[in-house]
Amino acid sequence: MIKLIVNADDFGYSRAINFGVIDAHKYGILNSATLMTNMPGAEHAFELAKDNPNLQVGIHLVLTCGRPLLSDVPSLVDEKGNFRRLNDFLENRDFNVEEVEREWNAQIEKFLASGVKLTHFDSHHHAHTLPELLPVVQRLSAKYDLPVRRAAEQAVEGVPAFSDVFLFDFYGETATPEYFDGLASRVPDGSVVEIMTHPGYLDSEVLRGSSYNTDRVKELEILTTVKLPNNIVLV
Repeated sequence: MIKLIVNADDFGYSRAINFGVIDAHKYGILNSATLMTNMPGAEHAFELAKDNPNLQVGIHLVLTCGRPLLSDVPSLVDEKGNFRRLNDFLENRDFNVEEVEREWNAQIEKFLASGVKLTHFDSHHHAHTLPELLPVVQRLSAKYDLPVRRAAEQAVEGVPAFSDVFLFDFYGETATPEYFDGLASRVPDGSVVEIMTHPGYLDSEVLRGSSYNTDRVKELEILTTVKLPNNIVLV
């Protein structure tokens, strides 16, 4: 039997994303989400999470979208005070690690202040898997006693993994109803498998800010209509 965690990234991005995440949970197979505490829809997401206590909620740590919670992290922002874009962030690698740790700590503390139970953490654009940030991830995992999303096939060194297997290819053209039928041939029987998903509805925030937009609606449709094989159970 495969034990499945279907996680929605980007909870908190906007109200439309939030409603999509909750519909995928209430009417479909979604059983986990990770929340961006720095984004405009964060407070709305916290409210929805409290109204849906069976949804596991982790934190989606952010370095490359929206604005930071802290005002004194100059190496992380552009001239307008927004987080630097992903390409700039990855190409230059001139960020201050101490600033990253303080900002991520602030994001976690904001989550904890909401009263929603925090289950684990991952990150937007997989920033937590950058080698430079490994000590930060290790310290935050230990400080808050949190498991962490794997880095593709490998667990992040020195921290408990959120799952035995992490799959990140339910995305774009490969997000199909048949995706779930093929899981048994890809993962060991008895393993806990996390699948990364991005369901949502569309609003101006999504259309203006995310290059991955209309496919979110397609994912939502699949997650609310697909029937899982008998050898897969949600955990």
